[in-house]
Amino acid sequence: MLHSITHPTDKFFNFIADDPVRPEISAEFRVSHGRIILALTNAEIPNGVSAMICISFHNSVPEDVAGLANVSDAPTTVVFYSIWSYKPGAGRELLQQAVKHIKEHYSSVTTFVTLSPLTEMARRFHLKNGATVYRTNTETVNYLYS
Repeated sequence: MLHSITHPTDKFFNFIADDPVRPEISAEFRVSHGRIILALTNAEIPNGVSAMICISFHNSVPEDVAGLANVSDAPTTVVFYSIWSYKPGAGRELLQQAVKHIKEHYSSVTTFVTLSPLTEMARRFHLKNGATVYRTNTETVNYLYS
């Protein structure tokens, strides 16, 4: 089941501390205006969460973490800037459900990209899940999901 986290009082908010990709980004920033976190929940696992993804809404593709500050009230672009899982395969499932959720709830969004670190693990994950390289930046890569 997909669970949307939009406020620090959410029961799954504390899982943000487990983020191995972007630990430098504050938990409060992740649920501030123009941002959400989606959790793939599963009652069969001890902590109840299979995977988490952090999302930001924009009108352009940011090149770095600082660019995540420029959110839009009428976004055309969604940026997945962190994803992690507690169960094998859950990251892929969450990514697919996140795209579906956004398409259903944010009709203005037409572009789905990442703001990924320049790592082999990120490259393998995104290319394996059907993304293409949109742009390589100084410290990040934007992968495009069509």
